[in-house]
Formats: sequence, C-alpha cells, structure tokens
Amino acid sequence: MALELRQQLKLTQQLIMTPQLQMAIKLLQLSRLELMDTIRQELEENPALEELQDAPGDDRLLEPTEPVVDDGAAAKEVTIEDKIQDDIDWSNYLDEYNTPGRVNYEGESREAPKYDAFIARKETLNDHLLWQLLMTSPNKLEENIGSLIVGNLNQDGYLDVALEEIVRITGAEMEKVEEVLALIQTFDPIGVASRNLSECLMIQARHLKIDDTLVTEIIKNHLGNLEKRNYKAIGRTLKVGMDDIVAAVNIIKSLEPRPGREYSDDTPQYITPDIYVYKMDNDFVIVLNDDGMPKLRVNPFYRKSIGAKDKVSGEAGSYIQDKLRSAAWLIKSIHQRQKTIYKVMESILQYQRGFFDKGITHLKPMVLRDVAQDIGMHESTISRVTTNKYAYTPQGIFELKYFFNSSIKRDHGGAIASVSVQEKIKQIIASENPRKPYSDDKIAKMLKESHIDIARRTVAKYREMLNVLPSSRRKQI
Repeated sequence: MALELRQQLKLTQQLIMTPQLQMAIKLLQLSRLELMDTIRQELEENPALEELQDAPGDDRLLEPTEPVVDDGAAAKEVTIEDKIQDDIDWSNYLDEYNTPGRVNYEGESREAPKYDAFIARKETLNDHLLWQLLMTSPNKLEENIGSLIVGNLNQDGYLDVALEEIVRITGAEMEKVEEVLALIQTFDPIGVASRNLSECLMIQARHLKIDDTLVTEIIKNHLGNLEKRNYKAIGRTLKVGMDDIVAAVNIIKSLEPRPGREYSDDTPQYITPDIYVYKMDNDFVIVLNDDGMPKLRVNPFYRKSIGAKDKVSGEAGSYIQDKLRSAAWLIKSIHQRQKTIYKVMESILQYQRGFFDKGITHLKPMVLRDVAQDIGMHESTISRVTTNKYAYTPQGIFELKYFFNSSIKRDHGGAIASVSVQEKIKQIIASENPRKPYSDDKIAKMLKESHIDIARRTVAKYREMLNVLPSSRRKQI
C-alpha cells in the first residue's frame, strides 16, 4: 500500500469568537459592582481610555462612529465619536495637571488630625474577650490558656476544641484549664465559651440566679421535648402543671442560644438595582441605573497620533492601535450590555404585567425561551443578562431570575407560577391559629379549593423552601 500526499479543498463552517464578542459576553454576565471594577481596572491599564468629568452636553458613554484604526477588518467593526474640542494645547494641559506642590486652604489647621488615618472596624468577639481576660491580671500560663480558648471559639461563641487538646498544647493541669474556662464563661457576653447548648443556657440561668428551678430542669433533661414543643411530655415527667411549663419555657426563650451573634463580623451586602421600574399613571417606565457609571471616551491625543501625517510606527504604533481598539470595544460592549438589559426588562414587564400591578400572587409561569423569542436573542444570552442583575419594582427589589419559574397546572385549566403557589402557602400559614396550625395535608386541601392541585409532599417541599417549620413545631400554647 503506497502513501502519498494530496491537496484537497474542503468547505467547513466554524464559530470563531472575536475579541470584541468575548468582551461583550464577559461584560454581559457581570454584576453592577463587577462592571464598575472592570471599568476602573481598564482605566488604570489602558492609557487610550479616559473618564470624562461632568460637563453639559457630554454623553455618559460616547457612541462610536469614526474609524479608530485602519489595519484590518476587526478594527473596522468598532468606531468612535469625539464631541470634545480638538484644539487642545497638550503641552499646557500636561504642565497644568502635573504641577507638583500642595494646595493649602484658608482655615485649614496644621494640628487637625488626619481622618484618613483612622480605620472604622467593628470589635470582634476575640478582641472583646481578650480585653476582659487581661483585665483580670492573669499570669503567663493563664494568659496562654485563655488565648487558646478564645482563639478556638466559633462565630456563635462555642468552644470548638476539646480541653484535652489545650492541656496537651500548654502542658497545664486539667484543673487549671477548667478554672480558666470557667472564668471566661463569666465574661460578656454571658454563655460564651460553652461546649454545647445546654451548658450555654445553664450559664445564663445561673447568671439570672434561677438555679435549681423548673427552668434548669428543663434545660438539663428535656431540651429534646422542648424543641418538639412537646410540653405535655415534659409536664407528665416532671409532674408540673401546664401553666408552670409555659412560664419556664418563656424564660428559656428569652435566653441567647448564640452568644457570639452580637460580635459577628458579617457585614450586610446592600443591593444596588441595575434597573428601575416606576409606575406612572396607568403605565410603567423603565429607567437604567447609570448612577456612578464613569463617562468613557477614547483619548483624543492617542487617536490623533494615529491619524497624523507623521504616524507612530513600529512597536509603539502597534501598542497604541491595540489600546485604541480595546478602549473602543469596551465602550461599545457597555452600550450593548445596557441596551440588552433594557430589552429583557421590557419583555419581562410585558409578560408579568399582573405582577407589577398586583403582586407576587399574580406572577405567571415564564421561561428563558419566552423572552429569547420575544427579543430575538439566544437563551444563553438571556441567562447571562438575568444573572446577578436586580430590578427595583413597585413590589420590591427582585433579581431578574426571580421572574422565571416553572408552572403548575390548575384544575379548571391554565397554569400558575410555582412562586405564586409558595406565596399562597405563606399567606395561609400567616393567617392560621397559632394554637392549631395547619398541617401540610390541610394546606393542600385549602389550595385545592383555589383550583391548585398539588400533593402534600409538594406542600412540604415549598414550606421548607420558605423556612417554615412543620405544624407540630409551629404550635404555640
């Protein structure tokens, strides 16, 4: 069998993602905060991109219309427009804004503190406990043991290490370790450094001077029945009336099961909506949130250097062209991102008009395909647009993903969104008698009266998604 080389002409189709398309896809799936970080990073790294200061007549993002470079098809796709005057004396401009020196203001005190040197930081549980430990004037061994105990507390204030391990590390006697632990357990917050829930509640009960009472008896031996709200079993075992049981339980409820909660270092994350939906008369208005968005343009100095008669050549010319192209692509990609978000929100508003008018119970079933077909885009694009994007609506702030949910068929025909069913379950539970809460089976029957036929296990699943306890544990006396 002979081997030979032959030339063959073959026609194939390939999907090639241009750098511009890659940037557009990347920006599309970023949240608002991530987009701001990306823009700031690009401003620092790309000298051809600059931020405009507020001035009348300036656009937030200048539309590209004039060719940037002329070295290929990829460059011709992106164009820019510059609305700033071209007759700028760059030498004076650079001299003015690069002048060294410090500006002094009248009334500025030389002895005034530098406020930027202060750091606002919330006191941690470890800092709070170590401060109290040092106030007791401990010796070296006690300070070492106390530091190990404090350093091994979890965020709820419980001790996460066995005392035997502390004995092994410090070389101290067990009695000494227990003595230091008992000392720390008297610190603020009361109940800290406990090894379990029962010990935590007992320490707080002793602090309230209610030792050897019905409260401590329930804490020691009946926390399981207390968790299940099985008060009758507690009463039968302790041979105590129901009124006394309820009074003791109310005291236990006032205790703190997580002493370290107050010193949690978890900072709240505030949501900034990407888009606002306002109701004006009988119609809705969609407004994109551009607050804080930098006004970008391509630096005219670099653009002129490419278009001048004496063009920059060599590596410097290629560098400038790459940076100009990257800046123009970024501006155009941000424009495309904003337009796509607006189109998606407009389509959602059209499908979910009942939700915006009347609330969650009127949310309709909708999938990504519905919006994709409506605005003529692919489902993957809609998925990227709705990820980590939030909308302010008359009903509250919701992630765009919230409006897409599965459907549940109704008895008389039609369908209802699964989120609407969860809201109905939430309303039923909110209106129940706390002494006689509805079981999952009862809730399923009540939903059937509203022509929503779902199984009891489906009710239980939705109830768990809403973080609602079963009826046996919702019951109150």
